[in-house]
Amino acid sequence: MGNIAIGTSGYSYNEWVGPFYPPKTKQEEFLSLYAAQFSTVELNFSYYVMPTAEQIRRMLETSGDLAFAIKAPQSLTHKVDPSKWQEEVKTYLTAIEPLREAGRLEAVLIQFPYSFHYEADNRRHLDKLLTEFSGIPSAVEFRNNDWNNNRVIDEFKKRQVAYVSTDLPDLKGLPPVLDVSTSPLAYFRLHGRNADNWWGSDSRTRYDYLYSDKELEGAAQRIKRIVVKADKILVYFNNHARGQAVKNALTLKKILDIKNDTEHSAS
Repeated sequence: MGNIAIGTSGYSYNEWVGPFYPPKTKQEEFLSLYAAQFSTVELNFSYYVMPTAEQIRRMLETSGDLAFAIKAPQSLTHKVDPSKWQEEVKTYLTAIEPLREAGRLEAVLIQFPYSFHYEADNRRHLDKLLTEFSGIPSAVEFRNNDWNNNRVIDEFKKRQVAYVSTDLPDLKGLPPVLDVSTSPLAYFRLHGRNADNWWGSDSRTRYDYLYSDKELEGAAQRIKRIVVKADKILVYFNNHARGQAVKNALTLKKILDIKNDTEHSAS
């Protein structure tokens, strides 16, 4: 079995003080405390604000051996200016270079919105964007089922780009369960199954969900099937409200450890 790394999407949430971080923990202490429990984190602040190399260096200095996936800015995926986005790529790549130099860049996450349909202009943009990220470990997440087709899968395999597996509510138009191996790196994001509040909600309400142990057992089975075909799988929980992502991530780690130990003993 390949390597499984489990973490959360983001780590700097004041509401995690109490549920995860000790009471009175200061914000500047979050990352080092997080790194004591997890081997990887998915940075998502970079979606909202372009990161800087200095920011990244400071994070590297205070996080031990923690490895990082980092989300691409919305200027490349959601609010794209055709005349500026390629310059945005250059700025972004310069900012994350310290991660590459330190050997602690897991992947760049490129996540498109539901409104990003499988249309000619969007396919051309994706083609150009992936070309710009050539040589960078990359993972693409679609929120629209339009992209669930063999042409996309085959192209991702050719480019060695990870097609992100997701756990989402079972709603029309959203991607179904699709676990395919398109690169040595696999990527799995768990957003919760909050069907009632998915559409028209803010991100806090949408991702306000706590997985049951039974649901996590099912996720563990998916992960084990995926990682058989990959060298490594990154698993991130995005249900961040009230520290639920941390609780679920820690439980999933235990589930996978228990299963691995059981299988090893039986073999």
